[in-house]
Amino acid sequence: MFLTPKRFQKRVLLQILTLSLLFVITVSAQTVKLKIIETTDEHGAAFPFDFTSMKPARSSLAQIFTYVKQERENKEQATILLSGGDLIQGTPLVYYYNFEKTDVPHVWAEMMNYMQYDAAAVGNHDIEAGHKVYDRINKEFNFPWLAANAVNTLNGKPYFKPYTIIKKDGIKIAVLGLITPAIPNWLPPKIWEGIEFKDMIKSAAKWIKIIKEKEKPDLMIGLFHSGVEYNYGNQNAKSPKNENASQLVAEQVPGFDIIFVGHDHHGWNYTVTNKLNKKVLILGGINAARDCAVANCVLTFDASTKKWDKNITGEVVEAKNFAPDTGFMNKFKFAYDEVKNYVSKKIGYFDTSISARPSLFGPSVFSDLINHLQLELTGADVSFTAPLSIDSKINKGDITVGDLFSLYRFENLLYTMKLTGREIKNYLEYSYSLWFNNMKDENDHLLNFKKDDKGNIVTSGRNGTPVLAVPYYNYDCAAGINYTVDLSKPAGKRITILSMGDGKPFSLTGEYKAAVNSYRGNGGGGHLVVGAGIPKDKLAGRIINSTDKDLRYYMMKWIEKQKTVSPKPLNNWKVIPHEWWLKGVEKDKALMFPSAPAGN
Repeated sequence: MFLTPKRFQKRVLLQILTLSLLFVITVSAQTVKLKIIETTDEHGAAFPFDFTSMKPARSSLAQIFTYVKQERENKEQATILLSGGDLIQGTPLVYYYNFEKTDVPHVWAEMMNYMQYDAAAVGNHDIEAGHKVYDRINKEFNFPWLAANAVNTLNGKPYFKPYTIIKKDGIKIAVLGLITPAIPNWLPPKIWEGIEFKDMIKSAAKWIKIIKEKEKPDLMIGLFHSGVEYNYGNQNAKSPKNENASQLVAEQVPGFDIIFVGHDHHGWNYTVTNKLNKKVLILGGINAARDCAVANCVLTFDASTKKWDKNITGEVVEAKNFAPDTGFMNKFKFAYDEVKNYVSKKIGYFDTSISARPSLFGPSVFSDLINHLQLELTGADVSFTAPLSIDSKINKGDITVGDLFSLYRFENLLYTMKLTGREIKNYLEYSYSLWFNNMKDENDHLLNFKKDDKGNIVTSGRNGTPVLAVPYYNYDCAAGINYTVDLSKPAGKRITILSMGDGKPFSLTGEYKAAVNSYRGNGGGGHLVVGAGIPKDKLAGRIINSTDKDLRYYMMKWIEKQKTVSPKPLNNWKVIPHEWWLKGVEKDKALMFPSAPAGN
């Protein structure tokens, strides 16, 4: 039968209406389940093996992958895999592929590509590796590496991709990445040259508007390398470029359904209410692939509103409950073997054992060795260092490349800076005000513990030990000068500098060369800015010299040259009253290390 144009139009219109009705009926009844998994602060923990201690580890990315594969096999849900950043620092594995084995694809990129990550945020320790490393690995990732607030100073555009869109089962998911903007406080400018780190709250507000208008997503996710405790380090909710602004973004920038966090190695699973009275789920794991944060999302289409109703809950899944994925272990066995051989390389001999634990309570051979190295490497008058780990130990005998990762954890450069005698004293006053309690008598606590509103010591929910008021990596001691720390005096009046290390007079008005790591030299911890009172923008002008490579590299070369190392106490500082200090050490050591044998 021949159709006239009018009849043809009617038939087409009827077919369109029928299909539209079927679509509405289908969608109105549609429910979509999403499982969104975030690992964060992996710090190179790929294998269930610690290349520093040369012992098995309880957690790894290989174990997380077993869980991810299990969830992907569930056909009733769609699975998304994200990372919160700090990927390529922290273990000999990533160090080796960052700086030693650079003529092949970076193994960490290969691993994350193999696991089929959908997106990741850039972390501050990823930037710490330097342009050559993070620019290279960014090209090798098969997924977007996100940091909307890391802006290219040449063109004003994001240096990394700002956001990505993921589509699963008809759901359009937007993921906005942000990085902690405090990087210039810790890292030398040449490492992040050409990048400006913008405020997270302002950046989130800018980009969520763009995303909402351009992409119209069904689900809005924040993927932030930043913690949630916005009052950390004497900051507050109004502090510009707050280091840990994730919760502030959730509360002040409407539109997010979930914000995945990292950076603080804490672990989070809770909701906040934004200023439009909408709930936002905040989720984050700990670190070193010990766990992953999981958002379970059930989205049901509401035909009347033409929107998706969202039911979102969070959980944290521990890696220790899963065996390593066999396929992962087999595929990357070449890297496991190569790095194991690398860290097993002997570089010298220690004629005595040293432990980092005593450095938590006062003078220690562990800290003295690092200060001695820094003085010798720089020719400085004074050196400052802090314990970067309180569980590190190097045993008497052959020392290997792997032992250096125990001796010094981070890839800091070594600076030589100009400081006056008064600035050195104030630097130490600040350090010991963070470190030691103002003891009332010998029965008081030595360490400065965090306390609640009632004055009780706060304990960790993870292991039950007391929580320090300030992380121990801010406990700087000095070498090159002789001094005392008086616990009976209030903060700011405890330090008496007696002389230089060789007995020559020390002058508050004199000018000295000081050796510090680049984290401290750029204002990290506040020792130079708050303590010594040097304006942040004046620090660069105080730098006389900087190493080109990380301090660990130079330590390695120094030990190779020495062949036999005999760590000895410098005996250049002491804590007084001595009896108070001894009692305080005894009391607080039992609290901090309850299972340690006597004398450790």
